[in-house]
Amino acid sequence: MKALTGRQRRKLRIRNKISGTDERPRLSVFKSSRHIYAQVVNDVAGQTIAAACTLSRDLKGTLDGDKKMDAAKKVGALIAKICLEKKVDKVVFDRNGYLYHGRVKALADAAREAGLQF
Repeated sequence: MKALTGRQRRKLRIRNKISGTDERPRLSVFKSSRHIYAQVVNDVAGQTIAAACTLSRDLKGTLDGDKKMDAAKKVGALIAKICLEKKVDKVVFDRNGYLYHGRVKALADAAREAGLQF
């Protein structure tokens, strides 16, 4: 069996404690070396309510020349806007094993400023 990395162990530990419900879906964050992705998931029903990333059509053209931190802030604001349009205002934040620092923190702060509560 393949050994788990530190992030994978943290991810499993976090996911054992939190899950998305109808009242408070889970805001999950994934980051690669170039892009950042966010999705809001209802784990009970097994469906994605909203999703946004640096590759989204809504952000196309607005990220030209932006640093990764600025792009993460724009993704956070976009995911909050989409959630509020779908009448979701409270979420549970899932940092997906990443440290709450840098781009993950920027995305979370931007989502909070745009109106999401977590």
